[in-house]
Amino acid sequence: MIPVMTTSIVEKLVLGAAERHGVPEPVAHEMLTSSRPCVHLIPFEDMTSAQQEAARPAARTGGLPCLPDGIDWPEGREPLVLTVHCAALPREALDIELPPDGDLLFFVEIEYEPESSTVLHVPADARTTERSATYELDGEPEQARVYEPAVLYPVPGLTVAPDWRDAPATRAFLDGSAERYGILDAFEDAVRDAAAGGASQGVSVQLGGFSSAWQSAPDEGDLVLLAQIHGQSIDIDVYTQTLIVGTRKDIAERRYHALQFEQQV
Repeated sequence: MIPVMTTSIVEKLVLGAAERHGVPEPVAHEMLTSSRPCVHLIPFEDMTSAQQEAARPAARTGGLPCLPDGIDWPEGREPLVLTVHCAALPREALDIELPPDGDLLFFVEIEYEPESSTVLHVPADARTTERSATYELDGEPEQARVYEPAVLYPVPGLTVAPDWRDAPATRAFLDGSAERYGILDAFEDAVRDAAAGGASQGVSVQLGGFSSAWQSAPDEGDLVLLAQIHGQSIDIDVYTQTLIVGTRKDIAERRYHALQFEQQV
């Protein structure tokens, strides 16, 4: 398994990066206060060699869904874009509550604005069968979209709130010089890279943490991020971002029907 960062390790990482980049300690502490852990799901080749040695698959993109008896492909026939193997996740790296085992299946349209989307939890002990992508609509044969399956591996990461730079010490630091924006950008990038252990996580699937939305962030107020799915992590030619949010209570109690899906381009 990939090592999970403890609070003390995260603090040491952030303070060390701040010292190297000439960022005052109070600013580093404001970043810590505004940070949340996440898990990146990435291809094997995006991991470092050390991470690859301990790698354990935790998810799969695309493919056909394996569903229990009595549960069919969701009515809208949205493609299966992601299957997460909950037991393989580094649970200590998340501050949202996911099932301890079984699979989470994400059905959502990533090429067009989704009309409906579904997240299903399939228990570990459920007897399942792989479902066909073909179905009948108004007497005519149809085919649901099936993306090429690919294995993803978990890497713990760190995210920061989009408005963390509005904190007093950070704002005062930025007001001192225009070039300090670049210093803070480099500091933030260094923290993210170090938290991910050097793994590449730019175009990936992210579970938990703060979103890195291209437009307005949907994880505001009582809503937190369950998953952020870059289209290119599913299909290299799909340039979208799908953000799935819900309340902590709904996510913890598996009321996935209450989740909200937003696509950004």
